Order: sequence, then C-alpha cells, then structure tokens
Amino acid sequence: MKNIEIIEMLETEHTAQKKELIQLIATISDSEVEILRKKAQKCAVKHFGNKVFIRGLIEFSSICKNDCYYCGIRKSNNNAVRYRLNKEQILSCCSKGYKLGFRTFVLQGGDDGFFTDNVLCDIISTIKRLYPDCAVTLSIGERSRESYRKLFDSGADRYLLRHETADNDHYERLHPTQMSLENRKQCLYDLKEIGFQTGAGFMVGSPYQTPEILAEDLLFIQKLSPQMCGIGPFIPHKDTIFKNEKSGSIRLTLVLLSVIRLLKPNILLPSTTALGTIDAKGREKGILHGANVVMPNLSPAEHRKDYSLYDNKICTGEEAAECIMCLSKRIKSIGYEIVTDRGDYKETGEVD
Repeated sequence: MKNIEIIEMLETEHTAQKKELIQLIATISDSEVEILRKKAQKCAVKHFGNKVFIRGLIEFSSICKNDCYYCGIRKSNNNAVRYRLNKEQILSCCSKGYKLGFRTFVLQGGDDGFFTDNVLCDIISTIKRLYPDCAVTLSIGERSRESYRKLFDSGADRYLLRHETADNDHYERLHPTQMSLENRKQCLYDLKEIGFQTGAGFMVGSPYQTPEILAEDLLFIQKLSPQMCGIGPFIPHKDTIFKNEKSGSIRLTLVLLSVIRLLKPNILLPSTTALGTIDAKGREKGILHGANVVMPNLSPAEHRKDYSLYDNKICTGEEAAECIMCLSKRIKSIGYEIVTDRGDYKETGEVD
C-alpha cells in the first residue's frame, strides 16, 4: 500500500494496521507530510472549529520518589532544586489563572509522598468549591485504584498519565526495575473505568525508539481510546544518563500528531511546551498539524526553572499574564483563537 493510500485510510476509516503505520513513519516524504497535515487540520477544524483550548499548568512539586532515567527531577539527581507548593500557593495560582480566563487547572508534580489522598482531596474539593465552572486535571503519576477513586470523588475531572512507550522492552530501558509497563497500563484502564477523562501519551525520539515501537504506541492509543493524548519530542536533560542523546525530531512529532488526530478525530491533543522548546514556532506548527490544546504555565515564576524535566524549557521566567498574552498573539497569527471554556471531551459532534 502506498503512503497516500494509508493517509486516506486514516482519514476515512480512522484506523491502520501496524505494518502500515511502520511504513508511514519510516518513509513519509515531505509532500506526503503536507497532505497528512492538511487532512489532520481539516479534521480538527471539523470537530472544534478554529478554537484552541487553554489549560493552566500548575507544577506544584519537583520532589519525586521515582528514578525514570530520562527525567530531570528523578530521585537520584542531586543537582535538582526541590520545592513543594502548599495549598495556599496552589489556590493563589488558580485565582490568578481564573482572572486570566483559565477554566481548567492542571495540577502536575512528581510522585511526592507528602501529597496523600487526604491532602490532595482537600485541595481538589476546595478548587471545585471556589471555581465550580472549572475542570481540575491531575498529572501525578501511578497510584492505586482506590486512590484514583477518592480523587475522582473529590471532584477531579481529568487525569494525564503518559504511558511513555507501549513496548515492554523499551519501557524497561527507560525506567528502573521497580516500575513496569503493565502497571502503567493498568492505571490508565483504572482511570477510564472510574470515569476520568483520561490522557495517555509518549515521547517521540526517546533513546532506543524505533518505527516499530512508535507503531505500537499508536495501536495502544487506538485500543485504549483515551480522551486526551500528550506527545512531545524527547529532550535530554544534562543530569541524566541520556544527556548526550539527541532530541527527538519535530518533523516526526508533527507527523504523529496528525496521525493521532485522524485515528481519534475527537481527541483533545496538546501542542506541548516541548514542541515550543525545540522549535521557536513549534506550538503553532502543532496546531496546524491537528492539535487543539495549549497549556500555559500558572506556576509561580520563581519555581518554573526548578521544574526541570528537560533542558532549555521555554517560558520559565514569564508571569502567567505575559505568557497567555504572547501565546494568544501567536495562535491568532495562524488563524486560530484561544477560548476560555472548559473544553471537555465530546464523544460526537461537529462544529456547524
């Protein structure tokens, strides 16, 4: 099958076989990338118009018990600056964000034992009481099903948990032995069953990755059918064993964004900070390839550089208002507009 036929099948049938995905990933030409991009953009506009949803990112702890080999805040990195926001600081971020128009707050942090179920449930329920028209998204790693249930019952709406790679051998080369892909996947299925709008995702260009592995990632997304999917290029961190590895390809990341859009037309698909880090117009390019979410940073400016998952992260010195104003102008320059509603996932429906 020719690549153009695979692209047309993705557009009309929203599916593909592994061998076809491998072929597309490995051999797609620049002209075919543009055809794929236009189809993905058309699909996104069909379902969401020219709207881009904003999520206010609050990075509330750089303390983590895990030791993922690629991560700058891994437990064994003695050079990492550790901090933890308290409830009042988190609520202050929400207050500033609400005034700027944010209606989703994303609480993201390392696997920090201080944030027990009771502590988190108190924070979540307070946010929901103060801002009942807002969604709360969590991105805090692997927890028990019982923990996820408590967080959901306290008012959390969404949960982001990147699976990172759907290939077991690859997963083991990126993580310490006490972590397993089996458990990571089970967490994702638990989250979906409980009722969270659930997000998976993976790094593009991580060490040892192959087109075959990326095809497995796409097939896992197809099987899991998450409401959200976060992908971005791998970017090395100077204090990890992968410090000398090269960054992931923006071209390949954009191709995969477009493929995911066609596989799952309704999916909420971020154009990530990592994209903007490796390319000055990376986030705009992501939107033109089918993405429809951006996540400006609401964290206190003095801590942003300390939440260092990878090197050279952008927007570490900007205040939230500066960041959103800049991003709004950038989005407008490509014919899109940032909207301030919650931007929930919808099973079906198209923009009139």
